Amino acid sequence: MATQADHQDWPARSWLLFLLGGAAGLLVHWLGDTAGAQADSLRLAMATFIGVAATVFGFTLERREEVSTIIFALVAGIVVASVIYWNGGPDDWDAANGWRLLCAAIAVAIAAPLFQVWRERPAGAPGWRAAFPYPAVHDRAWTNIVLWCLAWAFAGVVMLLALLLSELFQLIGIGLLKDALREDWFIAGLLGASLGAGVGLLRDRDPMLALLQRVAMTVLSVLAPILGAALLLFVLALPFTGLAPLWDATRSTTPILLSTIVAAILLINAVIGDSAGDEAKLPALRWGAMALSATLLPLAVIAAVSTGLRIDQYGLTPDRLWAVVFTAIAMGFAIAYAVALVRRRMEWAGPVRRANLVLVFVLCLLAFALSTPLLSFGALSARDQVARLNDGRTRPETFDWAALWFDFGPAGKRAVRDLAASGNSAEVRKRAREIQQVKNRWDAVNLDQRRMAAETLDRRLTILPEKVALPEDLKVRLSGSDMCGSSEACVLLYRPGENSAVLINTPCQNCDPMIRPVYAVQGRWQERQGMMPVAVSPVTAPGRYPNETERRTVAEAIRQGKLEIRPVERRQLFIDGKPAGQPFE
Repeated sequence: MATQADHQDWPARSWLLFLLGGAAGLLVHWLGDTAGAQADSLRLAMATFIGVAATVFGFTLERREEVSTIIFALVAGIVVASVIYWNGGPDDWDAANGWRLLCAAIAVAIAAPLFQVWRERPAGAPGWRAAFPYPAVHDRAWTNIVLWCLAWAFAGVVMLLALLLSELFQLIGIGLLKDALREDWFIAGLLGASLGAGVGLLRDRDPMLALLQRVAMTVLSVLAPILGAALLLFVLALPFTGLAPLWDATRSTTPILLSTIVAAILLINAVIGDSAGDEAKLPALRWGAMALSATLLPLAVIAAVSTGLRIDQYGLTPDRLWAVVFTAIAMGFAIAYAVALVRRRMEWAGPVRRANLVLVFVLCLLAFALSTPLLSFGALSARDQVARLNDGRTRPETFDWAALWFDFGPAGKRAVRDLAASGNSAEVRKRAREIQQVKNRWDAVNLDQRRMAAETLDRRLTILPEKVALPEDLKVRLSGSDMCGSSEACVLLYRPGENSAVLINTPCQNCDPMIRPVYAVQGRWQERQGMMPVAVSPVTAPGRYPNETERRTVAEAIRQGKLEIRPVERRQLFIDGKPAGQPFE
């Protein structure tokens, strides 16, 4: 167990963390660098392990506690790195994996102050509350937050100083430092070393950290009455405005409410401190914190209703299941704070602090469990979405195929393959096969947009000189967003059997109509004739902007079908008997 003497200055720790940070930065860069070798999940997991373990080691290292610190840092590194190892790098993630990594980070961030307090527990402490006194847990948690922010600020100053010195020496022709700062490995090593040195130097100055922690809590506590009054007005206004605007105005109702709840909890705890003697004394601050506690439960209920409505309307997705989890956590804090406020009124801060300690342990264990692959939100969501598709609640044309293929993980891909092989309709099988050919999310969006444009093309497209059936490939090309896909009305000059056509469309309300020739090259319609690009030109003469009268005249002529294609004689430059450039008048 650590003693008070263990928290005294320890200069060797600063040098140790400086060297450890530099080495960790170089190793992380080498393992994560994809320039010379393909970075697989194992390499990325090892880089994550080294970065997390080195960071946790620096934050928790104490004199004569090196062994326990090393063990805890290794465990923390394994917890976070396992998310990368099992799920691959960010490029391979589905919608759930980013939240898994966040949960792993939250679990480690909560476990660190708990480990520090447990290591400093009094000998023979009776019960877990005695081993984890709330003032010590509160102090360690806030100190780690302040230390994290200051360490990054120190590293930022070091990087700016290095940049300044590089320019200074460049003035006298010495470019060694400037050249080094162009190398990623040097920046990674310098950043790691400066972070390690910053943590070490700051941890040797506990009084300064305590002062900055106090300043941060004081500043935050001043904001409690402001947010408390605003949230109280928000809740009181709901009976008059109703909940309908919350559902109609935005799809971000739940994230906004949950973010507000997190901010409120942070400000409440800044006011009540770690003990009765640490509570804010100004009545305005105390009443502000009580107003925040009173509004937490209504906000959490609204967030729960919002999430439930989305699930009822559109079914389960990994993101909505994560919203359920975060809403449940917010509900737990809201209920605990409301009960304390109702039961004890002016003495509510003590029960809140006791509830905080229990909730912190629950949150740490829950975050760790959610960071593991034990619970697959992708599988739950895939089963629900396929069931909605099979029973007709969702039509194939409105079904989110891209989400099932890209966001639901392996379970989603298996579901798409099953639907492609044995879907309950030809349309389902067709769309399931189509999405499997898409390489990324962006292509899937383009596929959906082009499909929707093709379905409405007949309504928006006027074919001259007479309406005829178009080749399928030409319809697909015309449905592109750069052709008639995003225009309300288009005109096409085309005769059956010809290998060219001319599209006239208006990209926007005040835009000039654009002429877009398309050609059939080896059976495919495109905007190229051989290897020469065909220019897209406005209807009006080049180099001159039409006035409003001319624009209306042209639009009316197009609407009446007064269009024709005439042969014209042009001149062109030839160099050594070969054509060069575009024809001109």
